[in-house]
Amino acid sequence: MHLSSRLTAVRPALATEGGRLAIEGSDFEVDGPALPEVRIGNRRARVVCASPTTIAVIVPPMGEGGRVPVRVEGVVGETVFVDVAEPLATGLHQVDNPVFDHDGNLYVTYSGTRGQEVPVSIFRVRSNGTRETFASGVVNPTSMAVDPDGRLYVSSRFEGTVYRVAQDGTLTPFASDLGVACGLAFAPDGTLYVGDRSGTIFRVDREGQATTFATLPPSIAAFHLALAPDGSLFVTAPTLASYDNLYRVTPDGLVTERNVHFGRPQGLAFDANGSLYVVEALAGTSGLYRVPGDGAPELVLAGPGLIGVAFNPYGGVVVCTSDTAYRLAGLV
Repeated sequence: MHLSSRLTAVRPALATEGGRLAIEGSDFEVDGPALPEVRIGNRRARVVCASPTTIAVIVPPMGEGGRVPVRVEGVVGETVFVDVAEPLATGLHQVDNPVFDHDGNLYVTYSGTRGQEVPVSIFRVRSNGTRETFASGVVNPTSMAVDPDGRLYVSSRFEGTVYRVAQDGTLTPFASDLGVACGLAFAPDGTLYVGDRSGTIFRVDREGQATTFATLPPSIAAFHLALAPDGSLFVTAPTLASYDNLYRVTPDGLVTERNVHFGRPQGLAFDANGSLYVVEALAGTSGLYRVPGDGAPELVLAGPGLIGVAFNPYGGVVVCTSDTAYRLAGLV
């Protein structure tokens, strides 16, 4: 390496295994017969492209999470670190956000193929990482939400039904005839919003009676919902277009679009401070983005194939691919 080579930063500073990171610095030697060797912790990372100021790498399988150093062979300067998310639960089939209850327990699903009746519909993951069977009997469990009283609800996109799930895992139909029922979000007064993939958002009262609240273009995958602190509903609905925008629905049902150009937006959620985060699942740019009130979204976590995100009551965060949930102490 050149004596003037320096390593200054890694972006983003959070990742799951397989996430793409940009290592920033100066005078990286990229004109030789081989690209620079990069190590994340004690594992060698695959370099996908390099320039004198940036080296892009893929986070290798780490086995466990934690804060680990990033080093480029022969390059001096301050040590930079990346926080690698810890695998928390595997063997899932997640198609929307996981969800935390008020006690910090995480709920994840095994959704299955269309019409498939799987042995376990919902798993509960304790804060110590113990996973246990929680509920069965939901065909294609899709989205989950916890109401203001701490009760769990789950949608079935196959049946067009939302179920209330008791503490012992017993299922009770709560609302039905909801189309291809996907995303769920509760308002503080107990009103439930349900996204129908065909293009309708329903408002469901505490007795389970549904009325049409807003109409959006249909989605090829799922509607994902999150309620903002001001009572507005935010929606992602991936289509076959090159880019999809973020929808905002006011409490009186007025639909507007935020032009943010996500390639395949998936789950979205607000943290305790009211900041909005959106999962982008487009290959090559997949990760978790913080979306400011104006301006461009900021990539805060890199990871391939992400589907959902959830914040626990204590500030921690979980992101999910279709088959694995990863845990971090928080976001930076």
